[in-house]
Amino acid sequence: MSRQTTNLMLTNTVEQLSCPQSLQGLFHQHKEGYPLPSGEKLEEIIQLARAILFPGYFGQSQVNIHTIKYQIGVNVEQLYHLLCEQILAGLRFEFTSSSASSEQDADASPLQIKCPTTGAVSETSLSALTRRSHNIARKLITRLPELRRILATDVVAAYNGDPAAKGLAEIISCYPVIKALTNYRLAHELCLLGVPLIPRMMTEMAHSETGIDIHPGATIGEYFTIDHGTGVVIGETCKIGRNVKLYQGVTLGAKSFPLDEKGNPIKGIPRHPIIGDNVVIYANATVLGRITIGSGCVVGANVWVTRDMKPDTRKYMQEKTDMIDLEFNNGTGI
Repeated sequence: MSRQTTNLMLTNTVEQLSCPQSLQGLFHQHKEGYPLPSGEKLEEIIQLARAILFPGYFGQSQVNIHTIKYQIGVNVEQLYHLLCEQILAGLRFEFTSSSASSEQDADASPLQIKCPTTGAVSETSLSALTRRSHNIARKLITRLPELRRILATDVVAAYNGDPAAKGLAEIISCYPVIKALTNYRLAHELCLLGVPLIPRMMTEMAHSETGIDIHPGATIGEYFTIDHGTGVVIGETCKIGRNVKLYQGVTLGAKSFPLDEKGNPIKGIPRHPIIGDNVVIYANATVLGRITIGSGCVVGANVWVTRDMKPDTRKYMQEKTDMIDLEFNNGTGI
């Protein structure tokens, strides 16, 4: 193939890839100084948060009781500045100008912006978004002590639920569920604070790292654990109580969802299960729809559940094609 033919082929390919029709819905046009949230920076945020929440296990390995206050102080300061920067990038991404061609000074001039989530239109400016990002970052930092307390209950749940675990150190250092839950609980707080895009990026990082897919919009109580973890999916509107244990391959998903007049899914409606307290769901079970699994229930391996379960009952597969519901009053295993 001649050089001229090669150049022509490359030019034609570039033309096709640059065609507006081929970019529909796939192209984010950057304004100068308006970057998207950075995956690299978010990874740094996650590592700093893990080092703060579990000092000595993540981050600086030589931390001790005499230097811990200094180390946490340094990490918190770095975390705050990174959060301010990345939250601002997320807010800029979500809140887009109603006049895409506007060339006005974003630092001084107000912009009429529309929130895609709520549809609300308001006047704002880059300085207002900056103040908001700093306020959100401060609120998240002040939540870290409570997040550590909750994560400590998750560590205990993982330890108590696995006879192979030799101690809490092994749980924190080795078990993927702790990494996944750290990302999730940080992301969930940001979700509650109204931060767009970044919470989902954080939980997808954990998904890639651990194989555990937890949507940041889900609500999960204390003493939660996932044994093994790989292949677990927890949907956006799922609500999970205290002292719940899942095994690998469990799906807490949506069965169906209504469509609008154009045939598109209606967003934001509750469509995932509600799981009560003290529930165990074994490997590869699938629980679908806005159903309630009552407190004290046990769902056996490879079971498909699409209806409510009364408290203290269990559902398991006696034979490959038979599903049985039994009263269950005395324990948490099958």
